[in-house]
Amino acid sequence: MLGIKRLHFFVIKSFIGPFILTFLITIFVLLLQFIWKYVDEFVGKGIEWFIMLELFSYAIVNFIPLALPLSILLATIMTFGSLGEFSELTALKSSGISLRRIMHPLFILVIILSICAVLFSNYILPVANLKFYSLLFDVRSQRPEIMIKPGIFYNGIDNYTIRVSKINKKTKMLYNVLIYDHTNYRGNTILIKADSGKMILSKNKDFLLLDLYHGEKYEENIENPQEWKNLKKHRYYKFKSYNSKISISGLTFKRSDESLFKDNYRMLNIKQLLYTEDSLTRELKKFKENYKNTIFASNYLLRLKKEKNILEPKETNIDTILKYLKKEEKQKLYYYAVNSLRNQQVISESTSEEENARLSWIVRHKIEFHQKFTLSFACIIFFLIGAPLGATIKKGGLGLPVVISVILFILYYVISLSGEKFVKELIWPAWLGMWFPSFILFPIGVMLTLTSIRDINIFSTDWFYTLIYKFK
Repeated sequence: MLGIKRLHFFVIKSFIGPFILTFLITIFVLLLQFIWKYVDEFVGKGIEWFIMLELFSYAIVNFIPLALPLSILLATIMTFGSLGEFSELTALKSSGISLRRIMHPLFILVIILSICAVLFSNYILPVANLKFYSLLFDVRSQRPEIMIKPGIFYNGIDNYTIRVSKINKKTKMLYNVLIYDHTNYRGNTILIKADSGKMILSKNKDFLLLDLYHGEKYEENIENPQEWKNLKKHRYYKFKSYNSKISISGLTFKRSDESLFKDNYRMLNIKQLLYTEDSLTRELKKFKENYKNTIFASNYLLRLKKEKNILEPKETNIDTILKYLKKEEKQKLYYYAVNSLRNQQVISESTSEEENARLSWIVRHKIEFHQKFTLSFACIIFFLIGAPLGATIKKGGLGLPVVISVILFILYYVISLSGEKFVKELIWPAWLGMWFPSFILFPIGVMLTLTSIRDINIFSTDWFYTLIYKFK
């Protein structure tokens, strides 16, 4: 009994190290991919480093459900590959300890990790997503910081166009400054020229302070646009020193209210997803009923039959209905029939688009609901695949196990994306599309595990020959 406990401790200890290492590497790779994707929207905006650090922290939390299955797969292959490479697996089997007994502690550990992953996705991930996506929205919406380059017109400040010929990087002095002021929304009616000057940000970064020297200002003082042709109505004066303040509040970083994002499906837990899905389904049903009522109300023939108290037989005969109508009523019926068909066509098209949009939004909630379980269940699947593969290939380290793990994970990811696409296109139900990778890979994992426990090497040619011989 003591020996079994030591064995379990040894196996878990062999697994923990590679698991933590591969988990950190996976998170790092996913973070690099995230930075590469949004690098153009991060650079040149003057965002403080602690805000970017906060954003990356929330992104890392967001990557955990995706990184966990891959880390378990890679760590499992590395653990059993190392045991097989150094003949420890062979020694354990020769002493009467089966592979099932060796896998048992890790299988319990993986189940615990899967349960923790479900709890994490339900309680922590929605909060992290709320903060992550709201902060990401603010960062992406942030306008670039003021970067005036010599000889180029700069339009980054609302209602202003600025051009300088030369910038002294040491003294921050600007030379040959040209400023077009469009704050009166009448075109280039205000022009400021200066030999030199400085631009300084205020302490709260809401204003740009201008100190210009030895220049001139031209301003057309015309309020009526019809008088623009009269060039006499303008003001012009020279100055030795000119001070101005330009509002740049739109360039400062501001945090949005997180409550604006809280109703998104990514920010909901399991209970909230089910409640929202039920509400959206009832709203869709009510929407369809309103459409039927609208169609009935726009049908002139039905309203006319109701007014004339015409009893409709089982098989409607239009001639029977028309004999109750006068000539003027028949002409009116034809006129309304044509217009009704046209209106119903427009209403049907718009209603169909609206219905698809509502269905698509409901489906996204269903996808998010199933993903809280499928990624956790993938941990168990990848363990069942990784353990027998590691015991078979007998290679530890980050070489061959990494290659095999990446191939298997890409296979799972591609199948998952395909199933999700079919669900979003309303071809498959949500449960089928989201659990489709599990339906394929779980039997494979079970088969690999059973064959390894029975010491059957399915990768050998002898096994294939034996299998073919049985079917003859």
